[in-house]
Amino acid sequence: MKKRKTKYTDEHIGKIKIVDDFLPKPKDLVLKEETTKITISLTKSSIDFFKSEAEKLHTNYQTMIRTLLDKYASHYL
Repeated sequence: MKKRKTKYTDEHIGKIKIVDDFLPKPKDLVLKEETTKITISLTKSSIDFFKSEAEKLHTNYQTMIRTLLDKYASHYL
């Protein structure tokens, strides 16, 4: 397969809009919540679902389940 070459021109690109930085600071990405290990039995279909979705999103299925439970619990706090 042939790789295309990008051609750059010296044309006017129009009005530029500067947007505020919306990304969190790296220190804000560190999870600070205390966790507790538990044992839980889930149905095979539930685990298969989370594993499949986690693979698509390149993440850990256990993190997805933990986040789901956290959101559910915080809704009722």
